[in-house]
Amino acid sequence: MAILLYKWFLLLSGISPLVTGTHPLYVSVTEINHNATDKTLEISCKLFTDDFEKALDSSTHKKIDLTTPVDKAEAGKLVAGYIKSHLTIQVDGKPVTLEFVGFEKENDAVWSYFQVSKQAAAPKKIVLTNTILYELYDKQINLMHVSVDGNRKSTRLNFPDKQATVEF
Repeated sequence: MAILLYKWFLLLSGISPLVTGTHPLYVSVTEINHNATDKTLEISCKLFTDDFEKALDSSTHKKIDLTTPVDKAEAGKLVAGYIKSHLTIQVDGKPVTLEFVGFEKENDAVWSYFQVSKQAAAPKKIVLTNTILYELYDKQINLMHVSVDGNRKSTRLNFPDKQATVEF
């Protein structure tokens, strides 16, 4: 079943399973949700733990274990710093500031959580610049899902593409 799901994902991503062989898949997933009740954008980023730890080590020259960090607060700072330096968002032509909420390990991946406050009006246009893991992998795929007023739109960036626009 897992192989079928993997092949299905590759096909949706535009990658032929016949040419990938045994090469690993380098992918991140970013979810953005406009919460009209709380007037925020809720952002979550999912990365494979080993890739994320390698990226943090490469960018900070510090070994980090995201599964059982010695100092959770320091690990949080490193996670937040990395994501903020590789993911920027503009809402209706204005850059927004990502506020770090936290991170957690789930199976073989790490979820990091952010929010953008004071987003009362539903966004009409969101411009995403996403270079997560680009410094490590030239086969990196960054998937992004954006939900506004129950309407979900998805887009994908393949290395070296950095920017995508989602309009509602």
